[in-house]
Amino acid sequence: MSELSAFGSRGEQASEMTPRSGRAHTRRALLERLFVTLGVVGGGGGLLAALPASSQGSPSHGQDVRILNFALLLEDLGAAFYGDALRRGALTGELAQFARVVGGHERAHAAFLRKTLGPAARKRATFRFGTTTRDPARFVRAAVMLEDTSVAAYNGQATNLTAPTLAAAAKIVSVEARHAAWIRSIAGETPAVHATDPALTSVQVAGVLAKTGFIARK
Repeated sequence: MSELSAFGSRGEQASEMTPRSGRAHTRRALLERLFVTLGVVGGGGGLLAALPASSQGSPSHGQDVRILNFALLLEDLGAAFYGDALRRGALTGELAQFARVVGGHERAHAAFLRKTLGPAARKRATFRFGTTTRDPARFVRAAVMLEDTSVAAYNGQATNLTAPTLAAAAKIVSVEARHAAWIRSIAGETPAVHATDPALTSVQVAGVLAKTGFIARK
């Protein structure tokens, strides 16, 4: 059984993480709202995330859906970033191995999140990486930023998740932390800078992603 099977693409956990019939928001209404609030807006690539700004949100199944969709955006971005770098052919040695391994992980994470969310899953965004994926040095800097941001994003939403979803997300964030340590080692940076990892709010994560310009309107 896959270690990510706890995401419950079928069975009880999956049904718990999707909006229940009879709630104020139908599945269609929630999906439409997610596309607006989690989508990319404007030419600058800014994000509007319908997520708790801090760890003060009250966990609910509907909130799980919103948070998992935000995580899905991050996983789709990572998968596209590493895939594009490999297609460009500029990476060699351990750096190429890193992109292959981590890109595969990001695709697996995205696939499980999308299966878990079902019809409520967000559409894939369109990404543009310019010369970043064609230059090994720029690729490394961007990869360090993306992996560190992913870990901080998961940490920032941990207390906003219901217990079953948190248990599943923990299996992903631990792997993301290994990605961050690996690319930091390649970059010649300290793999574990502090005794504890920082947490970023959804607004902070959106700001980091907007500055990259990697996410374009579809």
